[in-house]
Amino acid sequence: MNYRLFEMINSFAGRADALDDVMEFVSTWLIFAVFAVAAVLVVRSWRQRGIRPVAELGAALGLGFAGAQVLSHLSGQVRPFQSHQVHQLIPHEPGVSLPSDHATAAFTIAFAVFAFVSRRWGVALAVAAAVIGGARVWVGVHYPGDIVAGAVIGVLAVGTVLAFRRVSATVPG
Repeated sequence: MNYRLFEMINSFAGRADALDDVMEFVSTWLIFAVFAVAAVLVVRSWRQRGIRPVAELGAALGLGFAGAQVLSHLSGQVRPFQSHQVHQLIPHEPGVSLPSDHATAAFTIAFAVFAFVSRRWGVALAVAAAVIGGARVWVGVHYPGDIVAGAVIGVLAVGTVLAFRRVSATVPG
């Protein structure tokens, strides 16, 4: 099913040069806008509410990257262009495909911003993360499951930080 969904999405690549250009840009560069927006929100939050939301967002991002590293070492799934005929629109090194680092970072940031800084901006960043993920499939460097895995890692990372917050709030001292 993962490959079939990949085929369906990636089959649109190469049909319209202008749309391919947009997808190439989104898949490569939109992640930087996500980081930039998060940085501005973090600075603003730090000034308004202190270090805690900043630390929680940073902890979630660290856990997200750690989770992605663990999963990538456990996975042997190679990138779509290594094992299938695809419309690969951007250059990429061969290697493990699962999970998508772009999706992991974008979704973890979006969910952390939602949970710790701003619900409205969190939703906007989650939409951007989904667009990035879709574009990574469109350009031929990830399977849809790689994107979903990145989103799940983001949820688990933020959930872990929220659980730690609840536990630390109940500890006397």
